[in-house]
Amino acid sequence: MNLQALNEKYRNLSPAERMTELYRDFNKALVTSSFGTTSALLLHHVVQANPDQIIHFIDTTYHFRETLKYKEELTRLLNLKVEVLKGEDWKNEYTRNFRVWEKEPDVCCSINKVEPVDKIKGDYEIWVSGLMRWQNDHRKNLDIFEQKANIVKFYPIIDVSEEALEDYYKRHNLPQHPLRALGYESVGCVHCTKQGKRREGRWVNFFKNECGLHI
Repeated sequence: MNLQALNEKYRNLSPAERMTELYRDFNKALVTSSFGTTSALLLHHVVQANPDQIIHFIDTTYHFRETLKYKEELTRLLNLKVEVLKGEDWKNEYTRNFRVWEKEPDVCCSINKVEPVDKIKGDYEIWVSGLMRWQNDHRKNLDIFEQKANIVKFYPIIDVSEEALEDYYKRHNLPQHPLRALGYESVGCVHCTKQGKRREGRWVNFFKNECGLHI
């Protein structure tokens, strides 16, 4: 797969055009969503291009109640076809019993996020994610397509600005995540999320700003 050619082909397309083109170039796309504060943008583009696309929700069992309600709201509004991914029960219970997120958040993320996706991503040609460059330093240098281990990642909204994001929500009457109004600009698991700008509220006091899915 020629990633340079793909990036050149997709670079001047809009996010909507990129999603449409994706389904012409690839047969099996994996779409994951955390139903976080920016998730509605990607999900709206996905269902506009392919209403039958399965959306895989990674259920860590540690989501905010507000996130689960938001997932249900977007599922109804966009008529999403959602399937749940979860880590192995005994491993999840281990993270709960020993509060692994307090000392080894990378291990907790690996068990409850990375491993469930690893089990299915071999069935797909490409993995669609809603990363945007302004969110943190790691993401600011990403291109539209990149090779990650044994799968190609596709970031159709990578160059969408914060202002364009907000405008899109308004123009398409997309609801905001309930915690956004309370100062949470990025929302993950309850134990590892605090109020903060962009991703400043994630894994506070740890040298960590990604769960492991994207690095």
